[in-house]
Amino acid sequence: MKEDIQAKLNALTPLVAQSYKKHEHISHLNCDNFDCENLPEREEIIDIVLRLRELIFPGYFDKQRNCVKTIDFMISEHISYIYERLYRQIYKSFMLQNKNNISRKEDVMAGAQEISYAFLQKIPNLRDMLSMDVQAAYDGDPAASSIDEVIFSYPGVFAITVHRIAHELQILGIPLIPRIMSEYAHTLTGIDIHPGAKIGKYFFIDHGTGIVIGETTVIGDFVKIYQGVTLGALSLKAGQRLKGTKRHPTLEDNVIVYAGASILGGETVIGEGVVIGSNVFITRSVMGKTNVSLKNQDLIYTDKASKRSKKSDEDNIMIDWVI
Repeated sequence: MKEDIQAKLNALTPLVAQSYKKHEHISHLNCDNFDCENLPEREEIIDIVLRLRELIFPGYFDKQRNCVKTIDFMISEHISYIYERLYRQIYKSFMLQNKNNISRKEDVMAGAQEISYAFLQKIPNLRDMLSMDVQAAYDGDPAASSIDEVIFSYPGVFAITVHRIAHELQILGIPLIPRIMSEYAHTLTGIDIHPGAKIGKYFFIDHGTGIVIGETTVIGDFVKIYQGVTLGALSLKAGQRLKGTKRHPTLEDNVIVYAGASILGGETVIGEGVVIGSNVFITRSVMGKTNVSLKNQDLIYTDKASKRSKKSDEDNIMIDWVI
């Protein structure tokens, strides 16, 4: 019996191999023009993200406790660790991107090292931005008991931390790695921010689950958005032909977008100080200092005991008894 099962299993090998040939675009087996081992490593990239979080928020996520006396050593250790791993992943991502073009590995490696160093120079600026984001979360949420709670536990803070890291790498022209980082945060938080999105200072995501922020979105300063908000494209029927175009909306300074709202389109501009109510669907620009909301819905209240219902629109109450 065991021999029969093994024979059947062995027979599957050529079938799977044939499917590899049939669907070569989802197989990474062709080693003619470049080193097959030069694939970015997802787990290594996630490790870089977590190490960067330790560097940005010292004392919160470190595996060993540090104090003021050891801070220089801690910083040096983190920077060296991140640099060594980041430039290797950058090198691999560039080699993968250029697999059909023969490039000198030495030149690619030198470029990766230069970019890795350029990114690490941005750490102080990243901390400036994230300090304001953390403050925005604390100031904007009456349920927050402390800054420590916000840093430790708020999914929106984690999502924007990863985004700001990934966005800087995106600006430096690094392929694939920024998207791996953003999708890692998406997996953990349910918050999907494309690394290409431009987000200003003092940004607050409240709750956050189900938020989608598209690649060409531009968000100003002092903006607050709630769970379930979509800042998306108006139409994706053209697919890849839309690449490189402004497909997602612009939110100017001091905008608030409440839960479940959808704002779509690259030409859609939400002006300064606008408040977008829950579940609103917007495909055109809104002038500044405007409130946008849905008309109150009719509510049906049913009395289970008498099987009668009454209807209310909250503004002009109407009672409609149904026997």
